[in-house]
Amino acid sequence: MPDLVALARGFQGELRRRAAEIESGRMLPVDIASRFAQAGFYRACVPIAYGGLEQHPLITLKTIEALAEGDGSAGWCVMIGATSGLVSAYMPEVTAKRVFQDETVIVAGVLAARGTAKQDGNAFVVNGRWQWGSGSPNARMIMGGCVVYRDGKPVLLPNGMPESRMMMVPIEAAALHDNWDVAGLSGSGSQDFSIHDCRVPADMSIGLLTDRPLAAPLYAFPVFGMLAAGVASVMIGIAASSIRELVSIALAKTPEGHRKPLATRSRAQEDTAEAEALVRSARGFLHETIESAWNEAQGGAPLSTNSRRAIRLAATHAARSSMRAVDLMYHLAGGSSVYRNSPLQRMFRDIHVASQHMMVAPPTMETVGRLLLEQDTDTSQL
Repeated sequence: MPDLVALARGFQGELRRRAAEIESGRMLPVDIASRFAQAGFYRACVPIAYGGLEQHPLITLKTIEALAEGDGSAGWCVMIGATSGLVSAYMPEVTAKRVFQDETVIVAGVLAARGTAKQDGNAFVVNGRWQWGSGSPNARMIMGGCVVYRDGKPVLLPNGMPESRMMMVPIEAAALHDNWDVAGLSGSGSQDFSIHDCRVPADMSIGLLTDRPLAAPLYAFPVFGMLAAGVASVMIGIAASSIRELVSIALAKTPEGHRKPLATRSRAQEDTAEAEALVRSARGFLHETIESAWNEAQGGAPLSTNSRRAIRLAATHAARSSMRAVDLMYHLAGGSSVYRNSPLQRMFRDIHVASQHMMVAPPTMETVGRLLLEQDTDTSQL
């Protein structure tokens, strides 16, 4: 079994050197994506029985964080590709093996049900357009969430909500729209994609809320929770990197009107210490929560509402703390951080774009708060 975390750390130097290339290309360079696939990063969450690595969730999260320390967009692409692999556990065995046993396969996708899937016999006719198709330029397969229709009407679940399923198609069946012109995570290739009148076999559709996954501890974890923890891990990696960058600046820079380096100033010392505490406490809370959930998952049942709630709380807290840490480092560097050749300005932009992901957005705190206050709450998105 490869040591994914060590392999990820081995990429950090190259990712830092090629950060400008990644950003200007607005996607992960093909050679890097290919080597990531060969390293096994995208197979971290795929069952061993289907050709994957089925890693402990903490290994996957530490791998994502290590890559994001090198470059935020690179960490983001692996986060999307790795967590997309979780859907394999919900697919028929023959189908999952056909898709995932190839070690070079990269899968991208969007959970949001922005498309329609009209049932037609043992298949679905899919139409839709999805935003945030991260990693799609390097993907071989792509998925989009769809509301299922039968006889012209949405299919309703017992709770009255429309049924939604992920529809997986070869990348050639999707149109990629070159509209990823953004402030941050520019190298993640997160442009829109659309699918038009594509017939998708039923075994290539995945009901994350209705289908029963493979019986193994990893698949007791909710896909939404793992995605949220992955987003948070990218942000922790960016924040940790921002502290390293600020330290190098502070040791060399003497601010205008001062005689000593920035590192000797009390404000710099206080803010750097706060940023370090923010990152380490965020990481600690997230990892402790994941480990606790992993122990619960050994029992074989889906995670309890309390564990799912804790994962989302820890992930959103980590996202907020990481953003605060980067902000501190960016402002502490002063004018040095605004130049295009400063990694800090890219980290500042990357982390603020990452913070907009719905898995770590403010409504998550409202949901968690409602549960803590014992109020009736829709927990389907946990």
